Amino acid sequence: MGKKLKHWFSLILNLLTALCHAQIAVQFVDVTTEAGITFKHVNGASDRKFYLETMGSGATFLDYDNDGDLDLYIVNGAPLPGFETAAPPTNLLYQNDGTGRFTDVTAAAGVGDTGYGMGCVAADYDNDGDSDLYVTNFGANLLYQNNGEGTFTDVTTHAGVKGGDEWSSSCAFVDYDHDGNLDLYVVNYLDYDLAQDRDWYDPRGRRVYANPQVYPGVSDTLYRNNGDGTFTDVTRQAGVYNNEGKGLGVTCGDYDNDGHIDIYVANDTTPNFLYRNVGDGRFVDIAPFAGAAYNEHGVAEGGMGVDFGDYNNDGSLDIFVTNFSNETNTLYHNTTDSALIDFTNIAGLGEVSFLKLAFGTKFFDANNDGALDLFVANGHLYPTESDALEYAQADQLFINTGEGTFVETSEQSGEYFSIKRVGRGTAFGDYDNDGDVDIFIVNLNQEGVLLRNKGGNKHNWLMIKTVGSKSNRDGIGTRVEVVTRSHSQMREVQAGSSYLSGHDLRLIFGLGTETKATAVKITWPSGAEQILVDVEANQLLIITEEIGVQTKELKYQR
Repeated sequence: MGKKLKHWFSLILNLLTALCHAQIAVQFVDVTTEAGITFKHVNGASDRKFYLETMGSGATFLDYDNDGDLDLYIVNGAPLPGFETAAPPTNLLYQNDGTGRFTDVTAAAGVGDTGYGMGCVAADYDNDGDSDLYVTNFGANLLYQNNGEGTFTDVTTHAGVKGGDEWSSSCAFVDYDHDGNLDLYVVNYLDYDLAQDRDWYDPRGRRVYANPQVYPGVSDTLYRNNGDGTFTDVTRQAGVYNNEGKGLGVTCGDYDNDGHIDIYVANDTTPNFLYRNVGDGRFVDIAPFAGAAYNEHGVAEGGMGVDFGDYNNDGSLDIFVTNFSNETNTLYHNTTDSALIDFTNIAGLGEVSFLKLAFGTKFFDANNDGALDLFVANGHLYPTESDALEYAQADQLFINTGEGTFVETSEQSGEYFSIKRVGRGTAFGDYDNDGDVDIFIVNLNQEGVLLRNKGGNKHNWLMIKTVGSKSNRDGIGTRVEVVTRSHSQMREVQAGSSYLSGHDLRLIFGLGTETKATAVKITWPSGAEQILVDVEANQLLIITEEIGVQTKELKYQR
């Protein structure tokens, strides 16, 4: 059999395997217009070709009004020198009315910042029962405290998390010291100044964008929550100061199963960081030794988006990173001894990503079959003259076969995947509360897109919301294990991952054809454990941390 024939036979076999495993053909439907979302990203571009204008922005799902429905906050850009507009673009907050419709409540809520926005994340940093909001900018960042009655107050200066003139990108709330208060990790990108952004030209004399390699890196920032509404910059004493990184993505999780939350940072053209939490308030970057700083060829890639997830259900968190074109996205498989091995090609994710420039991404169970799939938002930084490297690109959906490999099913998953866009930040959450994960994508200088998952909930599922008492109120960092007769799954509650974005804090576990979970084990950041037994499928469980309780069966709560 010839090489080409073998190649096509292998692709068809893998696709059939994925579709058989999925059993249900999931479709993602563009419902942006009918949902009432009119957001269009503005990058403020002119013929000056500022590098800043290529990077886009992110979004986050959050329930800011505590009505049980996910609302949506979207970050926007701003005018740059040479760009003119009648009215400055602003960030937008959309309120979900529970019927699939969103209303712009930005002005009433007081969160319409007009700075050059990048990323955002939502979580209850002050443990008062409602979601607060952190926004990163090119320039000073913002912390909005939720007042609990539909409005927010800018408490950035009081809280001490404004930053300086850094170019911040992604961010995450994480209780790294397990004191019950959410700390804040802010990723910073380049030491970049518009006034010093020189004019760059190609060999034909045409003005082009710069390369990130011409700019110095800058350290990320770790803020420790003091528990009184203020934060302290502990970057140096915590061991995460490193001004050689050029960070764009961050994800937090207990990768080595030692009970402490670790931090992984995707860097652009420099080695990635894996900060192992030592447990005494300090971190050590072990990425080069663990195998997660470079790809399998020992090359530092152009990292953009990133996520932790146990894609093979072996009880350890793996890592997925999206990268630049002419590189593959990278899947780091976590071994039993916490070594991370580049399994990209083994898992079938190499060739299909080589010509893409990928940004937003996340592990999620698109079809609720119990195995984590992957979505990737694609789009180049700038138009190229290569026929192979397109500027606008189609996004991709990869279905997990359950055998350690993925198969791209984009063409079978809806018309959306046939349309090329310039994708950037991507947020994930069940906005319509129907038991499957939906997606919002921010596109550079284009309209954002809300994708409704159609068909994922035909498989059974469990949605779990954690409410901490001794642990932080949102239960961020909580590990949840769901066991059925056929398999076991593990997830952790995160606040921040993908690219410049935040997500639904509720965990959705696909159960496939199983009608109940034989056990649900919750391990809180405080160390407390709860075990629920014989839990019926297709319900939302709101689980409140109970210190000293080992076994409790929780009844249906909607």
